[in-house]
Order: sequence, then structure tokens, then C-alpha cells
Amino acid sequence: MKVLSLFDGISCGMVALEKAGINVKEYVAYEIDKYAIKISEGNYPYIRHMGDVFEGDFAKYEGFDILIGGSPCTYWSIAKSDGKRETTSSGIGWELFSQYTRALKESKCKYFLYENNYSMDSNIKSEITKSLGVEPIMINSNLVSAQNRKRYYWTNINVTSQPENKGIILRDVLENGYGVIVKNQGKWHSPEVQKAGTLLARDYKGFGNQNMIGKIVDNQLKRLSPIEYERLQTLKDNYTNFVSNSQRLKAVGNGWTVDVIVHILKSIS
Repeated sequence: MKVLSLFDGISCGMVALEKAGINVKEYVAYEIDKYAIKISEGNYPYIRHMGDVFEGDFAKYEGFDILIGGSPCTYWSIAKSDGKRETTSSGIGWELFSQYTRALKESKCKYFLYENNYSMDSNIKSEITKSLGVEPIMINSNLVSAQNRKRYYWTNINVTSQPENKGIILRDVLENGYGVIVKNQGKWHSPEVQKAGTLLARDYKGFGNQNMIGKIVDNQLKRLSPIEYERLQTLKDNYTNFVSNSQRLKAVGNGWTVDVIVHILKSIS
């Protein structure tokens, strides 16, 4: 299979293709984050990195089998806190998405898979649906990992079911300590709730990523480690161990939950 990946990040798509048992003949990636590219190259030195999607000539990939990608959700997410969340099909968020539709039109890939945030405005959701010609599938990563992470997936792959619930909980991914739920925007709960967390949070699933969950070790509240972040995204341990820890956390948080993508790709006939 020949794969064209936009907004490739740390190449979670490649990981998913491997786990789905799909032979990849060629994988071309468009990504501009130098840290994400370094992680991708560390794991897959044969991936061809092509840079900025806005500069891509996607017609040269005509004959490729599948286009995958999820444009940055920063502009559409309800978590955007500066009051500039985009709610219509305009602005930089839509311009980024439009590079995906341009790539699909120019490359004429047989299959496509596009992912983005569940919290986007309904207007944007409707416009994406109109542009791609298929209704999205909502899948929560909590079926295959220890995090609640709802995402929309638009694809012409005939996916007829949700992933099987693996029953993974937060303690299953921790290197040590007990899980504790924290507030949004990275604000920790009060000490009383932290203490209760040692008893009550063992069987809870984590909330998303990037400062949304933590753990208690020796009665101290700690952020999750890069390895624990990787496990939340169903990546192998130390997949991102090519950059600093802070960049590892950012890169994993921006990536896909691999086993959700595996579920979708396995439906390719």
C-alpha cells in the first residue's frame, strides 16, 4: 500500500498500519514540527518527509492507495481559551483542512481517513461532512486505552462497528503510583481530593492528555511520564525517546490513539 499522510506528527498512522498487518510500500509524510519529525525519523528512517502541506504538489501521488491525516484541532477545540475559537468554515483551521481536501482531489487516493476533535462546532462538522461526502464516526479512545478522548473520523473505509472495549484503566498504564483525576486547564484538585485519589482513582480512566491527569507517588502529586503518555495513546514504550521530555509529551498529545486507527484500517477490504 502507498500512503500519503498529511499533518503526520509522529507517524502514528504508520504504527497503526503495521499493527493492522498492512504492508506499506511507500509512506510520504507532510509535517513541519521538527521534534515530531525527529521522532518519526527515529522510528521509520525510510519515511519520506516533504514539509509544509501548503507547498505540496499532491498530483504527483496519483495512484497512492490511501490519504490519512488530522489537521490541527487547536482552532476548533472547545478547550481553546483565548476566545478565538473558530466556529465557521473560515480561518486558519479551515485553511488547513482545505489542504487535506486538495490532497484528496489531486492524489485521487482510493481510501481516505480524516480525524478531528469531537468538540468542534456543529457548523464545521457539517461543512467537513459536505466536503468529504461521508458522515463521521465518533470513537472514544477509552474503548482501547486508559483515556477519554472522543474524536470524529471521516472515512470511506467500510467501518461497521466500534472497537471492542478492552477494559483498560489508568492503573494499567502507570509505571508507579496511583491515578488521580485533575481539573481542566492543568489545575490540580485540592489536597483533600488528592488524598482521596489514592483510594478512589485506581479504577478511573484518565481524562484526555496534556496536563489532564496525574498520579500520586509517595504522597506527592506527579504528572504522568512520557512512557505513560505513550501508553495512553497505545504506542510502545519510549517510542518518542528522541527528543526532550517536554517535547515528548507535546508530540504524544498531538498524536492519534493508535489502536483506534488500527480498528478502522482493519476494515479495508
